[in-house]
Amino acid sequence: MEVDRAPAAAAPKESSSGAMAVDAVGGVQKPLFDALMPSEMGGGRPQYRKVQVPPHRFAPLKKAWLEIYTPVYEHMKVDIRMNLKAKRVELKTRQDTPDVSNLQKCADFVHAFMLGFDIPDAVALLRLDDLYVDSFEIKDVKTLRGEHKSRAIGRLSGKGGKTKYAIENSTRTRIVIADTKIHILGSFVNIKVARDSLCSLILGSPAGKVYSKLRAVSARLAERY
Repeated sequence: MEVDRAPAAAAPKESSSGAMAVDAVGGVQKPLFDALMPSEMGGGRPQYRKVQVPPHRFAPLKKAWLEIYTPVYEHMKVDIRMNLKAKRVELKTRQDTPDVSNLQKCADFVHAFMLGFDIPDAVALLRLDDLYVDSFEIKDVKTLRGEHKSRAIGRLSGKGGKTKYAIENSTRTRIVIADTKIHILGSFVNIKVARDSLCSLILGSPAGKVYSKLRAVSARLAERY
């Protein structure tokens, strides 16, 4: 008489650290594996990012190089160098880079500086995860030519930058107006509020009306968060 025998369960394997986990449903022990280091991903090959340097940003980059180099190399553990021949900043992961996302954060930080943001503002991209840079042009909102375009740019800035600073302070964002291109640094919700205000100014709304709308939206955001 033959007796059916269930196959013996394989012994659970231990991770390199020896840690074991217990499944809450079946009570089966499962191994816990340590997170992979960036140097262990992609077959052990380093990962790269390249940021092009516009001609008008060479002088500011040279002047502020140490302020860019220090947080990237020492705090984020990412190698950085300036390729003078190709006119770009090159970034590479190291053996001791703690997180692979640090490489993209550093690339975003350098790119934000190239767009014209101040270093204290751009450094926030390294420290916070929910910050982005959104860019658009005046012609994306409305086709303007000649004096109409100049007046639209004037409405965006205001006298002495008053309008731009008011939008920045109300929405907790940072705005760079470079000719017809507009760059906004902030969280997703705040960028949307700032972009709506800038679009209203481009379409011809007076600054007073935009201020009133900003006050109402800022009050709602304060209650929400």
